Amino acid sequence: MTRKTIRFGVIGCGLMGKEFASAAARWCHLTGVDFEPRITAVCDANPAAAEWFKAYVPSVTKTTTDYRELLADPDIDAVYCAVPHNLHADLYIDIIRAGKHLLGEKPFGIDRSANDRIMAEMAKFPDVLVRCSSEFPFFPGAYRIGEWVREGRFGKIIEVEAGFWHSSDLDPLKPINWKRRIATNGEYGCMGDLGMHVLHLPLRFGWQPNSVRALLQKTVDERPDGKGGNVPCETWDNAILACDVNNDLGKFPMVLSMKRIAPGHANTWFIRINGTELSAEYTTKNPKEIRSLPYKPGGEQAWHTLDVPYQSAYSTITGGIFEFGFSDSILQMWAAFCDELVNRDHMKQPLHCATPEEAAGSHKLFTAALESDRTGQTVHIGGRDSFAASARPTGA
Repeated sequence: MTRKTIRFGVIGCGLMGKEFASAAARWCHLTGVDFEPRITAVCDANPAAAEWFKAYVPSVTKTTTDYRELLADPDIDAVYCAVPHNLHADLYIDIIRAGKHLLGEKPFGIDRSANDRIMAEMAKFPDVLVRCSSEFPFFPGAYRIGEWVREGRFGKIIEVEAGFWHSSDLDPLKPINWKRRIATNGEYGCMGDLGMHVLHLPLRFGWQPNSVRALLQKTVDERPDGKGGNVPCETWDNAILACDVNNDLGKFPMVLSMKRIAPGHANTWFIRINGTELSAEYTTKNPKEIRSLPYKPGGEQAWHTLDVPYQSAYSTITGGIFEFGFSDSILQMWAAFCDELVNRDHMKQPLHCATPEEAAGSHKLFTAALESDRTGQTVHIGGRDSFAASARPTGA
């Protein structure tokens, strides 16, 4: 099979840039795909950050500290951009203007105004594919829940809960970083950092909130500054958003939680859906298991636990008996982005990456959540009528 090579530049040579490079190096793990990425250039304001790429990614032929130099390269087709939130608007807009396809990190702007700027620029370049990074729906259990939603197996939705929790910030001795400062992370705090992971599937399913009552929490007030002193932690550690949703099958509550301080949770993503004909839940805490409760009127109510095979969106050389992990989800997400870039509406499977429209929906919710916390009131958002439709709403 002949494969289309997509030449990538990476802006931001930190952890997630390295994860992409690792995924590209593992491309032989995938089977039956007609596309592959090749990272040819990297950029970081800190020259030392690019040294890892020079040492371990043989395809990289250019390193720079000026992203504009990377964007001017005619031999780059697409860009992965992983930078602090305050840089999103300017960099994403310049990437789109340069005609480079973009997979960018969430939340697509430090606030709603910045996101509006990105969306306005994107509308001027409809041929440029722009997507938002969100890998957890590619875990096999989450992927299967998406299939069940598309098939209409849940019946009338009773309630939904989704969340993303970790606990590294429980340690008050952990030094301050950019995610704990409003100037670089934004006022959203943990919502901007973790929220798109939580919202990816609910928004894809059409479950846009109509209103939100937010409970936002700051637990650690200050952290070491690395210079012998302490500085304030300005952003929210935890957020619980109680939402209501109206869809074609009725109205139901949806609780969304984003936590940087959840004791005992290293990196736990989960979704639970209760319906009149099927209930199901999946969590990366137990990545091989999916729990479901099928129900027919008058029948018994019993939860079933299934070990999910190693099978996500794209086939691999790994046997079904083995375990799926975080790096596998990154590989699958990148396969989806490359698939859509090469094949557009004829992707090999239906789950595409999070869309800019879905990211814009998250900004509407998080902005309303900030108002809810300030006022102590439930804030109306508008739900289906006020959210922009996804560019390609068929995937789940």
